Amino acid sequence: MRIISGKYRGMKLAGFEGTEIRPTADRVKESLFNILYGRVAGTRVLDLFCGSGSLGIECLSRGAEFVHFNDISAESTSLLKKNLKKLGEENFAVTNTDYSSCLARAGKFDLIFIDPPYKLDIGIRAIETIGASGLLLSGGTAVFERDRPFEGTVGGLEIIDERKYGKTYLTFFGVSK
Repeated sequence: MRIISGKYRGMKLAGFEGTEIRPTADRVKESLFNILYGRVAGTRVLDLFCGSGSLGIECLSRGAEFVHFNDISAESTSLLKKNLKKLGEENFAVTNTDYSSCLARAGKFDLIFIDPPYKLDIGIRAIETIGASGLLLSGGTAVFERDRPFEGTVGGLEIIDERKYGKTYLTFFGVSK
């Protein structure tokens, strides 16, 4: 895993051993940030199921004002802290809690990444909570990564785009008008 663009471009990030944890592939991440081009600098970002922190660190590299990283796994937050130490940044917070506790205390964001383990269906509950609680600021984007297309609706949010990359689907949500 590497940082694609910005002030940390090319920096290699520590990753997980084995296949239990699935980081966002570099190709998918590059496509994602091409879509988000020009909408990261100066934003407040939530990387809800952060794993190694690859998505949130990419945002810091591209000038995000603040990134809140969260993961329930102590192994993930330990690896994340190792990756963050390389940056010398201080405009972030790291929490090691379940997604619902994080969302209950997190505040509002311009950009939210929801990338839970595919085998758990907690991403649906997370995006529903984000919509119901108004955690996404007007004009902001929530990106939900999973292994199948999104079906249904989410109160308070609307689907603005969906892309498929191999077995990965990225669904983009905005605040309902």
